[in-house]
Amino acid sequence: MSRIGKLPIEIPAGVKVTIDSSVVKVEGPKGALSRRIAEGVSIEVADKQIVVSRNSEDKICRSAHGLMRTLLNNMVVGVTKGFETILDITGVGYRAEAKSDTLTLSLGYSHPINFALPKGVSVEVEKMTKVFVRGADKELVGQTAAKIRSFRVPEPYKGKGIKYSDEKIVRKAGKTGKK
Repeated sequence: MSRIGKLPIEIPAGVKVTIDSSVVKVEGPKGALSRRIAEGVSIEVADKQIVVSRNSEDKICRSAHGLMRTLLNNMVVGVTKGFETILDITGVGYRAEAKSDTLTLSLGYSHPINFALPKGVSVEVEKMTKVFVRGADKELVGQTAAKIRSFRVPEPYKGKGIKYSDEKIVRKAGKTGKK
């Protein structure tokens, strides 16, 4: 039995979970999310808990069991608390600016980069060098943060670029002069 898959998910107050044939919908104060149920996995809602169980013991069902439980837990946490990823911008003249649904980045290129934010993701910029990516969908928040980071990946010599706030950049020594 999957250690993660067998744990029940507590449904907090203010969250509504509905199951329609093969789609689970979770609604809460931060928004609404939906996801298809994987093959070989069944979901039951009872007593303010979601219980995920598998229909058979083949490899695909066993692997989908823990995955579906984790995805459902992320949906419940997302609609109640939300998710956040913090990006740090390092470099002379590198900065960010947030407008309604776009993020404008100046990263040393000859032109500014205008990034249109996906629906369900919001961005807040602090001191032009710290970007907060927030949303209810953990997958979409992480994907958006990774896309923003990909515009200027941190380089190993000076550490210039966009990095996650908890990321450590392995620095390299530069060239040494002739002796």
